[in-house]
Amino acid sequence: MWMTGFDVPSCSTIYLDKPMRNHTLMQTIARANRVAQGKINGLIVDYVGIFRDLQKALAIYAAPAPGGGTDTPIRDKAELIEYLKKAITEAEAYCAERGVDPANIQAAQGFERVRLLDDAVEAIVVNDESKRKYLLLAGNVATLYKAILPDPSAGEFMPICVLLAVIAEKIRSLLPPADISEVMADVEKLLDESIDAKGYVIHETPEEYGLVDLTRIDFDALKAKFASARKHTEIGKLRRAIDGKLKAMVRLNRSRVDYLEKFQKLIDEYNAGSKNIEGLFDDLVRFIQGLNAEEQRGLTEGLSEEELALFDLLTKPDPQLSKRDEAEVKKVVRELLEKLKREKLVLDWRKRQQTRAAVRQCIEIELDKLPPACAPELYQRKCELAYQHVYDAYFGEGRSIYASAA
Repeated sequence: MWMTGFDVPSCSTIYLDKPMRNHTLMQTIARANRVAQGKINGLIVDYVGIFRDLQKALAIYAAPAPGGGTDTPIRDKAELIEYLKKAITEAEAYCAERGVDPANIQAAQGFERVRLLDDAVEAIVVNDESKRKYLLLAGNVATLYKAILPDPSAGEFMPICVLLAVIAEKIRSLLPPADISEVMADVEKLLDESIDAKGYVIHETPEEYGLVDLTRIDFDALKAKFASARKHTEIGKLRRAIDGKLKAMVRLNRSRVDYLEKFQKLIDEYNAGSKNIEGLFDDLVRFIQGLNAEEQRGLTEGLSEEELALFDLLTKPDPQLSKRDEAEVKKVVRELLEKLKREKLVLDWRKRQQTRAAVRQCIEIELDKLPPACAPELYQRKCELAYQHVYDAYFGEGRSIYASAA
């Protein structure tokens, strides 16, 4: 283990301009050979003809190779270029399997080129496995191309590498946005621990998630566009819209996780080949309609979004309640949230044992008013669920996931 320099930033290129030998030379080149995220190689530029001394050092310190000789980490850069050629060939072969001719796209100009690019995306996004494989191949090409820079031969590969990257980026634009809510929560915690300031708010608006208002979709127009357009691409756009909206709804109300599972089941059935593209489209349209109805359910129940979340938590999947009992539960929910927000959810309440205990006690007292249908063992479980929900959703001083959504 060559430990010298282990605590310095990642190094990809080393320029040798003075004589070095043995372990000093090995420790130096080990800097470029150290693993780092996104790095597949290091580059050694030799100005003083040190390669002979390097061979001697490797003979002493490098691991023996199977069958004799030395397992040297040093390769001529020409080998890296060969790896790039092989990666490009694999990517082009995969495109050919999908009926995509990169050479035709490169030769086209203007709107014709745009059309061919869209056709290529349509041919590749037939299912999730096809998308993953192409993105893997294109990503490998991009990584290797970056690794050979700056090299006189790079210009030869630039057009095809750029083309593969453009197709990959168009495919990524159809994928659901990454869920960064947990990361943002960690960032908020870090800021809270590290900065003493006037105050801050991390806004999580629908625009930041790229959400689409599914209630405004014209389904007749959507069906007409689907019938005449690139169907797999349109399905990708629809999936992205549903995924973003669904994750936001589940974040506000965990009982909606069934919708998330149903959505994934539809996609899995299509990827398995048990459903064609038209059938998937029809299922997604019905799913959107059901999702819209779920989003409006709070109005039907006479509850706000945060009240509905707690109401669902207390009534699903059990106990079975009459309309009168449901009205009692709604009253308990309103009173509990009002008391928590007015008295218990103070600034940083989650960080102190005393304030956490006060919140837990308040929940237990208020839920003790639930209808008799809630047996003692069920009452304890509902108290646990309610406390965990409040802990996850409310940050104190009026801050919560519901305030962010509003």
